[in-house]
Amino acid sequence: QVQLVESGGGLVQPGGSLRLSCAARGFIFTDYVMGWYRQAPGKQRVSVAIITSDGSANYATPVKGRFTISRDNAKNTVYLQMNSLKLEDTAVYYCYATAPGSGPVWGQGTQVTVSS
Repeated sequence: QVQLVESGGGLVQPGGSLRLSCAARGFIFTDYVMGWYRQAPGKQRVSVAIITSDGSANYATPVKGRFTISRDNAKNTVYLQMNSLKLEDTAVYYCYATAPGSGPVWGQGTQVTVSS
């Protein structure tokens, strides 16, 4: 079974922090580029952060300096540490995996709500 399972979402106040986790099953984790995407209400799904197997990361401009993506290849897990959260960060966050010659793998999503 090919599966990505996200956890760690929830309700947080502006300025707060959350850490999302994505556990991968059913594929060779180190063959895949991993990422986090998000979809806000009424908006398209967009990339938040991407990380290669060797740990090279790129971030969308709105989250630079606030979010950190990381991966633990021994645990087949990718993380997204989110600090200084803003109202506009409210979205469903999706874990994503891709590799050459393979179709994309998506998690089910986890809700992050930033509200005062």
